[in-house]
Amino acid sequence: MKARLPRILRTLLKPAVAVAAGGAVTAQEGPLFTAVQPTNGEVTLRLAAPAGMACRLEAAADLVHWSPLAIFFSTGSTQYIDAAAPFFASRFYRALSLPNPPPFGGDVLATTNGDVVIQPRFHATFVVSWNGKVIYNDPDDAASYQGLPKADLILVSHSHGDHFDSPTINTVRGSNAVLVVPQPVFNSLTAAQRAIAVVLTNGATTNLMGLTIEAVPAYNANHPRGQGNGYVLTLGGRRIYASGDTGNIPEMRALENIDVAFICMNTPFTMTVNEATNAVQAFRPKVVYPYHYRNQDGSQNNAALFKQRLSTSSGIEVRLRKWY
Repeated sequence: MKARLPRILRTLLKPAVAVAAGGAVTAQEGPLFTAVQPTNGEVTLRLAAPAGMACRLEAAADLVHWSPLAIFFSTGSTQYIDAAAPFFASRFYRALSLPNPPPFGGDVLATTNGDVVIQPRFHATFVVSWNGKVIYNDPDDAASYQGLPKADLILVSHSHGDHFDSPTINTVRGSNAVLVVPQPVFNSLTAAQRAIAVVLTNGATTNLMGLTIEAVPAYNANHPRGQGNGYVLTLGGRRIYASGDTGNIPEMRALENIDVAFICMNTPFTMTVNEATNAVQAFRPKVVYPYHYRNQDGSQNNAALFKQRLSTSSGIEVRLRKWY
């Protein structure tokens, strides 16, 4: 079915920001839309702003109830693809300068207790900022952490080298960081790391730093049951699921009320594209990020194929981001 294009408001406003410069006050232009281009039902937005300016991109269906899409630190010109646009009859956008930004930019999920900022890094690694805390998921040695704040909380799904690296944990952890790990990972930690680690078995839950962490089973033919975890984070009334390495298992299919899901898909180690599509159609997260999608042969077409097969008719937003 051909997706209906929403009506789009493109407003070229020029908000000003007062900037102190040598005792004088000068005017600085805020972010400006330079292009709003519908593409296959989605909308590509291009914005210009002074380099280094923190900007917040928002969308609304009615010009009254605005929701955040992303926060970014401008390099002069920025592009953002709104993958949710096909699900709205009308879609309006605005961009604002942000005087007190979070420590890094990314996609934004509004909660009852402040915004969650999500930034993909590499393969299975992403970072989250929420309520003054920074969370790292599966930091491995191939990812770059330059410019990121140290972690308050580190989640490790299992012991494979593309998800767990003990020296990398030392690189990214803050002075009061807590690790959440399955038992096999705990067994491979240093003594100092064990002292700050919480072990969660499949089905166990803990509360840390104002959020709830539930360990979900993650297993398939390449990952024995009970050796690894997926995680569901509940923060500010929102639920974020990271699959870890898993197959299309009943425990994942039975998940409920997931706002954002990170879903693995690469052969021969995790799910095929068909399996991932089938799983997501079962538990129906509002937003899904395909990640961990590079195959053994180096090919990276799984994410795009997954999005094509899920299609906008599912009502699930698929966000393609740069993981490699």
